[in-house]
Parts: sequence; structure tokens; C-alpha cells
Amino acid sequence: MTMLTPRTPAKLAPPGRSRRERRAAELESRTRLVGERLAAISAGPGVRALQSVDASPSGLTHAEAALRLERHGANVVAQERAPRWYVQLAKAFRNPFIAVLAFLAAVMYWQDPADPGVVILSVMVGISGLLRFWQEYRSGRAADALGQLVTTTCAVQRRAGSGSAPTTFEVPMDQVVPGDVVKLAAGDLIPADLRLLTAKDLMISQAALSGESLPVAKADTRAQDPGQRATTDPVEADNLALMGTSVTSGTATGVVVATAGDTYFGSMAGSLVGERPQTNFDTGVRKVSFLLIRFMLVMVPVVFMINGLTKGDWDEAFLFGIAVAVGLTPEMLPMVVSANLARGAVAMAEHKVVVKRLNAIQNLGAMDVLCTDKTGTLTEDRIVLDRYLDVHGNEDGEVLEYGYLNAHFQTGLRNLMDQAVIDRAGEAEEVVVDARFSMVDEIPFDFARRRMSVVLARNTLMGGSGPGEHVMITKGAVEEVLDLCTHMTDRGETVELTEQLRWHVTRIAEDNNRRGLRVLAVATRTVDTPRDAYSVADEDGLTLVGFLAFLDPPKADAARALEALADKGVAVKVVTGDNDLVAARVCSDVGIAVGTVVLGPETDALDDTELRALAARTTVFAKVNPVQKARIVRALQADGHTVGFLGDGINDAAALRDADVGISVDTAVDIAKESADIILLEKDLTVLEQGVLQGRTTFGNTIKYIKMTASSNFGNVFSVLVASAFIPFQPMLAIMLLVQNLVYDIAQLATPWDRMDEEYLRRPRNWDAKGIGRFMVTIGPISSIFDIAMFLIMWHVFAANSEASQSLFQSGWFIEGLLSQTLIVHMIRTRKIPFIQSRASWPVMVMTVLAVLTGLWLPFSPLAPSLGFVALPASYFPWLIGVLLAYCTLTQLVKTWYIRRFGTWL
Repeated sequence: MTMLTPRTPAKLAPPGRSRRERRAAELESRTRLVGERLAAISAGPGVRALQSVDASPSGLTHAEAALRLERHGANVVAQERAPRWYVQLAKAFRNPFIAVLAFLAAVMYWQDPADPGVVILSVMVGISGLLRFWQEYRSGRAADALGQLVTTTCAVQRRAGSGSAPTTFEVPMDQVVPGDVVKLAAGDLIPADLRLLTAKDLMISQAALSGESLPVAKADTRAQDPGQRATTDPVEADNLALMGTSVTSGTATGVVVATAGDTYFGSMAGSLVGERPQTNFDTGVRKVSFLLIRFMLVMVPVVFMINGLTKGDWDEAFLFGIAVAVGLTPEMLPMVVSANLARGAVAMAEHKVVVKRLNAIQNLGAMDVLCTDKTGTLTEDRIVLDRYLDVHGNEDGEVLEYGYLNAHFQTGLRNLMDQAVIDRAGEAEEVVVDARFSMVDEIPFDFARRRMSVVLARNTLMGGSGPGEHVMITKGAVEEVLDLCTHMTDRGETVELTEQLRWHVTRIAEDNNRRGLRVLAVATRTVDTPRDAYSVADEDGLTLVGFLAFLDPPKADAARALEALADKGVAVKVVTGDNDLVAARVCSDVGIAVGTVVLGPETDALDDTELRALAARTTVFAKVNPVQKARIVRALQADGHTVGFLGDGINDAAALRDADVGISVDTAVDIAKESADIILLEKDLTVLEQGVLQGRTTFGNTIKYIKMTASSNFGNVFSVLVASAFIPFQPMLAIMLLVQNLVYDIAQLATPWDRMDEEYLRRPRNWDAKGIGRFMVTIGPISSIFDIAMFLIMWHVFAANSEASQSLFQSGWFIEGLLSQTLIVHMIRTRKIPFIQSRASWPVMVMTVLAVLTGLWLPFSPLAPSLGFVALPASYFPWLIGVLLAYCTLTQLVKTWYIRRFGTWL
């Protein structure tokens, strides 16, 4: 006998391919191999499945189960767990800017261990990393505490010894092994991949694997009907129950043919552990960081050489070069970014959103395409009776009444559609029905017939010929019920069901199917000779009454939420495992322009370039498997989009991981929550809209700080470069430059609490390193114009033109530089006219005032001698006001020109 052993796929991608491509190929190969193996098991009779795992219908012995558990390992799929806290702490400091700041601090310490700049930089680095670590660590713990699987055991049939009778035991799911015979009942989670041996009224919800909203009927039919259509997709196999799905009604037994990583579920999970792909945020931060580092690497050597050659003091020139490097580096960038993201996470928590990875907040704001499943997101994730139609497609209460009688009197477990009929008819009907009818017999549902019947005794209140008259009411699949019908009810009259009328009623059912509805037929028969027992043979000569049509209804607020996302520049694409008719109907109901629905198998025939073009023009993808979902996400990203993915099923995990921002819900399967970056406590698109706005605010405040600080620092260094070439002393001491940056940067800690203009929030925002560089070289030199003007004022008006009076010169430029940096924040933070058309938030205003007062106080403070400052004459301040007003005016004029020229500001 052959035992099922784990398979390791061959090498799947050449070394030249990226890690992400290799992972995608690995996932595709694993899923295909497992799918082919399960399809082969499905194609044969149950006895062959038992032989393949060396098992018997009676189950394994306890000794055999223990040996197999040791050989195959626990029935647990690979899962991504949060790293230990110390690993997470180390990763919080993995940032190119933090590396630069640490390097500068090390050089400063080597030059002078007592340099206060060392402490300042170290504190900035420490706070930035710790802030990021704490927020992500706390969110990770909150995510781990969210919904866990309720059922942790399953019913397994085992024997004490080879000759013993089988007994059913409840065993933990992780101890299920290949060859175990599992008993299933309503509410059970499927613990492993099973080949069904017996089944009665079995309905299984496969939404987590396939995305199909309605449960599907399963049965062991392959052995009895070898001619039944085969499938290569194990999800569609009639006689397989797969790990991760659940039983909604009925009972069954099945033999375990695969556990853990060998299951269809496990084949997906195995490729989802390890390093995550680079997202839009990661790429953007890296590009901006290296842009600023390149500026520093160019400017610092130039300043060092000019100072050394003109002043002759190379040690002082080196120290000043290091100070310039610090001055040019937005040293608070890691801290401001972390504070911005943490602030965003706290704000989103108020909207019942858990942020597992802080970077995802910015990605949410940059998102311009949201791929989402259908069930539970656009729909309510429940089945309702949408319409009850006569044979002409008109609503008819009699059809509802007969459907209700069938559902009410059946003694088996009601499926979701039975319950939907009962809910639609209303509770008041139940009392009346019990008074008018009594149960005689029923013919239960089975998979081959795809229908069920009840036989009721009715009295004259229903218009029967006499007390005790029996009526059979049959409900089931349209084709099967129609085959048994010889007549139909037409406007109260019973007429013969001719071939023309049969074509007519079939078209009515098909029209509703095309509208995305699940249609059942309802037929009746009055029994001429009442008796106590009835059989399948009595389901004949029926009269068709009409049709019941079901759907998973759209959420009431889905259309408004989608419209709001569209207004914010986010295109929504539906990527579902459900069928194309249902997907098109739901999308149409919520206002999505459906266009041509593309089926998953169609994408397999396309190369990456062709798929990119198809994904760009397609709104709805249906019958999509997990590999195809992830590939669609990557195709959209390759086309330049920032892609979000909202899903909650096993089949969504790969796409959640590949997306720039993966979004799941607290009721999702564990693997989906582990793959997600953001978890919604409510599966609601309106909550997502709030998250998008918060993400854009977070990004706007971050980019605001970068542009303000980088352009200002560039202007200051440019001014230093000019001054170094013409002034016989240092235009500002290194300690002054550090203090100036420190005061300015502390003031910028209020940036995360600033507001963004409404116009800025209307469309997605992305990192633009080229735009930041252009902004720096355009806006930065404006400050240099007025710095040079202040040089000239200090040199000529206040005679600070010798080494003896250099402290006066340095103090004057310190104040002008700090105040211009601080005030220009209000010019740059908005594309509007500051203070008039757009005002900063009160924390920013308060910090601005404090920074200005600190700058004015320092030259007159007790700290002045140790920092190299001297008091400035009163006549200096009118000149200062004039320079600052001219600076603000010119900046506003250049801003207006810049917006017209480049069409953007922040």
C-alpha cells in the first residue's frame, strides 16, 4: 500500500528571477501538484482512496495513529508568527536614515566625546526606533488576540486494536493523521483534506477557499456514478471536503487523504512565510533617503575643501563639515515618520481598525486600486429569498406559500435557503400553517436527485376535496424538478406542460440565473390515494408552481462607500472566486460598471505583459483561484499602481501578502489575518474610506516635513558654502548649527497633528524622489538670497566684519536662519495663502511661537557665552522683520509659479 508522503516541489525558478517571482512560482507549483493529486483521488472510488492511505472504513488503531502522527507530524499548516520582541526591536532601527545618523554620531564622538551633538543624535535615533517598535509590537499583540477558531477538536473513528469495534473519539485537530476516518456534522470545521465515504444532506461552505457565497452540496457519488463530470479543481470535486471549509448542514464520514502542508490549504500557506515583498512605502522611503544622502555626499566634501583651503585649519574644517552633514540631514525624519505613522494608527484605532504594520498606513493613503472579494464586503454574507415567481416570472404569493410549507415541515437540518424562505414568510405564518397542515412523510434531499419533498395532510381550509387529502410539495434544482413535471399552474389554472411551455419556463429560470440568482423550482402533486409512506417513485406527475430565487444581498451602504472611494481616486476591482453571473449581478447592484467579466482560467493563458493590459481595463474577475488573485495584484503593481487587497479567506492569503496593503477582518481565517497589514473589526468599506483619508493625512504630514526641512537645510548649507568662500571666519559655529537644527526639529514634532487641505486628500499620494529633489533646488536657494542679504547687513550695517566681531555676525545669522526656517513652515505646508486661506493646527502654531521665542531668547540668555552668542542691538530687529517679510513674499510668489509650472506642491 502507498502512504501519502509530503512532496517537495522541484526548483521552481532560475536564480536570476526575483525572490518575489520565485515565491509566486513556488506557490503556483505547490498548489498545482496538490490539486492534481487530490483530483486523482476524487476520480476513483472510495475504496481506492482508503487503499492509498492504507486505511479501512473502520478507522485506524490507536497505535497506527500514533505512528503516523510521529511520521507526518502535527496537522498544522505553516504560519507566519510575529518575531520575538528583540528581533522586532532590531528591525525597528533598520532604516537608511538611522544608519546615516548613527554614522554621524560615531564620527562626532570620535572627534570629541563630549560633543553634545552625539547625545542629540543618539536620542533622535533611539526615540524613532522605540516609537516604531512599541506601536507595531502592541498592534501585533492586539491582532494575535483577535478571533480564533472556535472548534479545536473533531470526531474521529478509531479502534483499540485490529480486531476491535470502532469507537468515535473527539481528538484535537492537530492530531488528525492520514487514514483517519472523520465524522462530520453541521457546524464542524473540516480538519484536513477528506475523501467522502458517506454523506447525507451534506452542504459545505467553501467561501474561505473559493469565494462562493452559497454552500455547495457534497456526496460520495464517484463510485456510484463513474461517468460523472471530472474536474481538475479539488474545490469543485463533489466528493472532497477540504481543510478550512465548514459543514453548514447534513452529516458525512470521510477518510483523511492529506494533512498539514500536504493539504490544498497547506499548499498555499507554505509559500506565505518569510520576508515580505517590498511595498510602495518601502520603495519610496528608500528612494527619498538615498536622494538626501546623495545631496549630503556632494555638499559636505565641497564645504570641507573650501573651508580648509580658505581658513587653513583642516581640523576645524572637518568638524564644520560634519556639522554641515548634520545640518543637511533631516535628522528628525525617522522620528517624525514614526510619530506620523503612530499617530495615524491611534486615529484608525478609533474607527475599529488594527494596524499591524505601521508602513501600511501610508500605503493605504497611496492606494489607487482596491481589489476586493465580493462576499461580506459588497454583500451581507447571508442568503435571502429575493423573489418568488410564477411560471411567467411574475411575483406570486402562492409560490412563497408552497416553498414555506416545504421548508417548514422537513425534519432534516435546514440549509441556508430553507431558512431564507422561512424568514421571508414571517413568524406569524408558522402558527397558521401548523393549524392547517400535518406532516405525513418526507423524501429527504440527496445529491443525485438534488431535490426534497414533503407530503402533508390538508383540510378543507386549503380548498381540498375533503379532510385528510394529501399534497406532495417538491423543491429542488430546476432541471431535476422540471423533468418530473407534466403540468404547470398558469394564473390559477392547471395546464399541460407542453414542449413550448417547458422551453418558456426554462428560459424564465435561466434569465434569473443570468441575473446572479440561485433558482429552485417548486412543484406540487395532489395524491389521489393517501397512504402513510411515500418513496422517490411517487415524485412523478408533478405540477410546476413557480420558482424561488435567492441571493446574497448587497450591503445597503456599499454603493455609497464605493462612490466615496471613487471620489477619492480609488478604483475598485472585484476579484472573487464566485461565478461570473453572481459577481456581475452584485457589482451592478452597487453601482460598479461591470464591463466584460474575466474568468480566472482566461488569465492563465496570458503572459505578464498581456495580463497587465487586461487588468488595467477589467473591473470584475470571477472564478479566480489563489494563484490567479496574487498574479492580478502583481500585474496591477507592475502597471504603476499602489494596490490594496481586501479579503478574509484562505484563497486571499497570497494576494494579501503581495499587495502594497493587505486588509482583512477579525472574523477572517487565521492565515488571512496573518498575511494582512491592517485588520478591520467591522467588514465595512466606509471604515476603509476613513483609513484612506488618514493614510493620506499621515503621508501629507510626512512629505511636508521632508520638503520643508530638506529645502531649508539645503538653503542653509548653500548659504554656508557662499559665506565660507568670502568671509574670513566661520559664518556659524558647529554648536550653533546643531542648536538651530535642534530647536527647529523639536518644533516640527507637532507636524503629525497638523491638518491637510481638503484638496490634498482627494487623490492618492505617492513618494516622488525626483519631485523632492526639484523642490529642494527650487525653494532652498530662496532662503540663501535672504541669508546673503543678512550677511551683508551684518557686515556693512553692524560692522561685524572681522574675527573680533564674528560672534555678533554669527548671532545675527542664527536668529534670522532659525526664524526664517520656522516661519516658512507655514508657507510650505499648504499650496494656499497661509493664515488667510489655510491655517495650521493649534499644536503647530504653539510650537512655532515657542521656537521663535527660543531663538530670540538664546543670544540674551545665560547659555549665550557657552554657545558663542552675544546680545544683539535693538536696531537689528527692524532689519530682521524686513528680511523675513521679503522672504515670505518671495516664497509665496515662487510657490504660485511652481504650482503653475509643475502642477503640484506637496
